[in-house]
Amino acid sequence: MKRIRVLVVDDSATMRNLISTTLRRDPEIEVIGGCGDPYEAREAIKTLSPDVITLDVEMPKMTGIEFLDKIMRLRPMPVIMVSTLTQAGAAITLEALEIGAFDCVGKPDFEHLAEKVKAAAASRVRSLSDRQPVQAWTGAYAPGDKIIAVGSSTGGVEALITMLQSFPANCPPTLITQHMPATFTTSFAARLDRLCAPHVAEATDGAAIRPGCVYLAPGGAMHLEAAGVAHPVCRLRAGDPVNGHRPSVDVLFDSVAKAFGARAVGIILTGMGKDGAHGMKRMRDAGAHTIGQDEASCIVYGMPKAAFEIGAVVRQLPLDRIARAALEMSAANVRGAA
Repeated sequence: MKRIRVLVVDDSATMRNLISTTLRRDPEIEVIGGCGDPYEAREAIKTLSPDVITLDVEMPKMTGIEFLDKIMRLRPMPVIMVSTLTQAGAAITLEALEIGAFDCVGKPDFEHLAEKVKAAAASRVRSLSDRQPVQAWTGAYAPGDKIIAVGSSTGGVEALITMLQSFPANCPPTLITQHMPATFTTSFAARLDRLCAPHVAEATDGAAIRPGCVYLAPGGAMHLEAAGVAHPVCRLRAGDPVNGHRPSVDVLFDSVAKAFGARAVGIILTGMGKDGAHGMKRMRDAGAHTIGQDEASCIVYGMPKAAFEIGAVVRQLPLDRIARAALEMSAANVRGAA
């Protein structure tokens, strides 16, 4: 069995040892080296050719974010950001994910690090220079009475930015569950709001669901649901994790299927696992249009694959075509799915 070769980059020798010891407990992973700064790491990448890098955010000589940007432009490979700043510095973490980091973990909680390394090794990595500029919606758009519900996980930060930047200011009301820690979602919503034409905000309980607004599920404690017919609102509901997640995509999709039926479009984007698959199937059975991101454009073809395999997805599309398809499906005078 070929083991996954990992290079650990952190300016703290203690932290390098802790990360290396954690990863070596997994027989499928081989730690091939440790570096104290990006310049050492650059040479190690050339000579050792790692499969995955763990990279600290704060380092001497060059920040982890600057080095990540160089990696993703010059020699793209899976990178997991490891830093105390992944907990407190949400804006820095989001910048890393947007640049192309596979995922982020916070020191010293490395319980799931080996799992993330293995998933990263199997992921698709795209160079920053290969990414196409986003095509914003042009011309008039008339939203109908449909709602858009979106689920995403690993790779979702970049995917959601790409998709929402193509939405017009008067887009259909859109609810999103992105698997993300509680400390990140407020900052992510604010970043999306700056980058996109619609108004984007973290969802609050009882918030009216209106056209031109995008509602992002808060991370951590509650599930996001849509409720009401004549006057739909966001509901934040306490409950156990579903499919290991809270908020859960399945919970959102189930609520949309019940409240909106055929007056909905469901979208499932890149992510590990199967959260959202059964909820999307219930949306499709209720008459909704459903879209899954295709394998070629996913960072991790997990959630979309699970949904497609159970017949939940009506159309599989590359990421850069999903926004237009969803907008066309939810425009005025468009009927439910077949």
